[in-house]
Amino acid sequence: MYAQLRETAAELAGILWREHTVYRERGGGVVIRGEHVRRWISLAPTGGKDQALLRAGRILDGGTTAPARTEVVVDLTAPVAELATVCRRMLAEVAAAADPGPGSGPSRSGRPGKAPKSGKAPKARKPPRVRSRHTGAGSWVVLVLVGIAVAAWVYSVFGSPGY
Repeated sequence: MYAQLRETAAELAGILWREHTVYRERGGGVVIRGEHVRRWISLAPTGGKDQALLRAGRILDGGTTAPARTEVVVDLTAPVAELATVCRRMLAEVAAAADPGPGSGPSRSGRPGKAPKSGKAPKARKPPRVRSRHTGAGSWVVLVLVGIAVAAWVYSVFGSPGY
């Protein structure tokens, strides 16, 4: 199965990108990386005969890969041109999800999704409440009850003083 995945991935890589790297995944699949477009595609065995799980995602800064954005099961007996069409559609979805559309950038107020208030000065915010880590009253009650239980156990084991 790996040989079939590797062969298909090599053909796909040649169709999709001039610059690419093809390598084996830990799980037995094959990954095609297009560093210049900052995208990746993987083909992994599904357990079905002549089928593979095709996944696509982004390459983040520093070269790490983001989790897959799209997944689809494909038939490996299909012509490579059809598989390339599926890959291009998936890569377009990944690109659309990675690149925000116009107007979705930060607003003038600096907060995304909120329009700036007109004519009003910004409200002064209270500083966040700092919670102390001191033992509360409920914890003291529990500690006292545990102490009483330990004292009662010690008294029952060792008994009263020998008079």
